[in-house]
Amino acid sequence: MTGYDSYSKDGNNNLDLIMQISNNVIRCTKCKLCHTRKNAVPGEGSASARVVFVGEAPGRFEDAQGKPFVGPAGKVLEAALLNANISSSQVFITNIVKCRPPGNRRPKRDEIIMCKDYLNRQISVINPKIVCVLGATAYLSLLGGKEITLNRGKLLNINGRDYFLTIHPAATLYRRSLLHVLEEDLLKLSKLIIE
Repeated sequence: MTGYDSYSKDGNNNLDLIMQISNNVIRCTKCKLCHTRKNAVPGEGSASARVVFVGEAPGRFEDAQGKPFVGPAGKVLEAALLNANISSSQVFITNIVKCRPPGNRRPKRDEIIMCKDYLNRQISVINPKIVCVLGATAYLSLLGGKEITLNRGKLLNINGRDYFLTIHPAATLYRRSLLHVLEEDLLKLSKLIIE
């Protein structure tokens, strides 16, 4: 992922709004994570994405570069997207929390609450066909769900928006057997976004 694609499906230019949200994230001091981060990680991709991927929080590599999914989990996601023929022009990638929690711990409830408006605004501006929820923390934070492994591969419609659930790419780094699960889910997702 590099930069932003500037035009939406309906021809309106969403780039300014996405950049404004990103600039607000970069300057944000709403929670304590602003004191421990190197860089905020607003998200990156197409302002007219067919799918917005939402993970948990930036990790060490993301914190260093200010870009989402650039570490080992990002390489897994990139390969799985390529395998599913989902191009970077179709996606926007971000996280529930926009700054790295110290030691890669799970984001705390207050951190999630402070970041929620940024994510909601990104999704509203981009207005993707599907929001792809990556992993248990994102599932709980975004939809109040539990048991991602039992619900993965499913499409849920909540308040008029479609959400697709899958595992977090980082899970495949610890359990290689999950790689085929992620690949299978993204192949299913690729069919859904072109329908």
